[in-house]
Amino acid sequence: MPGPLLDTLKGSIPDVPPVWLMRQAGRYLPEYRELRAEKGGFLELVYDSEAAAEVTVQPIRRFGFDGAILFSDILIVPHAMGQGLEFLAGEGPKLSPTLLEAKLEDFTADHTRFDPVYRTVQLTRQQIGDRVTMLGFAGSPWTVATYMIAGQGSKDQGPARLMAYRDPKRLEAIISAIVDVTIGYLRGQIDAGAEAVQLFDSWAGSLAPDQFERWVIAPNAKIAAAIKSSHPDVPVIGFPKGAAAHLPAYVRETGVDAVGLDETVDPHWANEALPEGLPVQGNLDPLLVEAGGAALPERVATIVRAVEGRPHVFNLGHGIGQFTPIEHVEQLLRALRG
Repeated sequence: MPGPLLDTLKGSIPDVPPVWLMRQAGRYLPEYRELRAEKGGFLELVYDSEAAAEVTVQPIRRFGFDGAILFSDILIVPHAMGQGLEFLAGEGPKLSPTLLEAKLEDFTADHTRFDPVYRTVQLTRQQIGDRVTMLGFAGSPWTVATYMIAGQGSKDQGPARLMAYRDPKRLEAIISAIVDVTIGYLRGQIDAGAEAVQLFDSWAGSLAPDQFERWVIAPNAKIAAAIKSSHPDVPVIGFPKGAAAHLPAYVRETGVDAVGLDETVDPHWANEALPEGLPVQGNLDPLLVEAGGAALPERVATIVRAVEGRPHVFNLGHGIGQFTPIEHVEQLLRALRG
């Protein structure tokens, strides 16, 4: 029997929304920090399937979430495409050489880098039981491209946006290559046991409307269609952070099965603007969970009421912060579940 999260993604409306939190497997958990210290670097942890499965299961064990999100990173895709990847303490991820300095054809792809990730999915699936939904994911092509081009995160994704205007054919080739690799990667996760997958587009909100159509909607539509063709029963969740008023067009044109709302989206507006019956996910501000207090349960109740009568997966508007107290997550769950 599928768990309540998978049921909701397929259109059911349970009495209490199922819940998982973006970045729920990570630095705010003391058990994660202990394992990270034992294993060393972040990338080493991602590629250690047994350890990565343990990290994936840790928040399920502690909080009883309805979904287990694969512990990995969106930059595994460019790494498998042949770009160098390292995570530097205090600096975040670095990709080299950048696509300002090199061409895709200069890279030597190594898709065996996906194999430990698939093994993580298998090992996690064995541990979580049928009630908990196994969630796979990948970065959406635009967001992944911004990192590949700049070599790191950037405040306004300027290097990729400039390429979009100056050399759109080159960006089109980069995006197309990411789409193809991502489709294979997600299919591999599903074959390993993922029951639903999410496309993270963290930088979707940085684009002008016509650019959003070309670099966010069109590539995600290709991925969603490919997953539906090979795995028609596996829901695809789209999460275009910052999409705002573009959300209805994103849903309509990508064909995703559910959409994540970031914390800036008014859930009342979303409930009116999005297609009837479309599952939504979100959208509590992660900083409110970090802050805690009386406003937290009040906001949880507001979000739940706003989308009442629609399939709703409770989640945050983005990833949980590393300084979030455990007791505030417990407060959230009490407010949601009673």
